Amino acid sequence: MNIYVGNLPYSTTPDDLREVFEAFGEVAAARIVNDRETGRAKGFGFVEMPNNEEAQKAIEALNGNDIGGRKAVVNEARPREPRQFRDKRN
Repeated sequence: MNIYVGNLPYSTTPDDLREVFEAFGEVAAARIVNDRETGRAKGFGFVEMPNNEEAQKAIEALNGNDIGGRKAVVNEARPREPRQFRDKRN
C-alpha cells in the first residue's frame, strides 16, 4: 500500500520516515518530496508497505499523532493525477 504522510518537519529524511513506519512492519520504500527549484523538502512524503494489514495499522496509529514534533497527516495515498500540459507561451 502507498501511504501519504503530510505535515512533516522540513528536516525529515527518508531514513527518519522509514524508521517510524518500520515499527509496524516491512517498509519497501520511503521518500520525501522536494521542491524542484530549491531542492528543499516540501513537508510531505510517501511510504510504500507491501503488507496492507501492517500499512493500515500504521495509518491508524500515526494519523494525527506526533512525528518529529508535528501532528502528522497519514492516509492511503490517492492515485497520481495525470499532468496537464501547460503552454508557456501565454
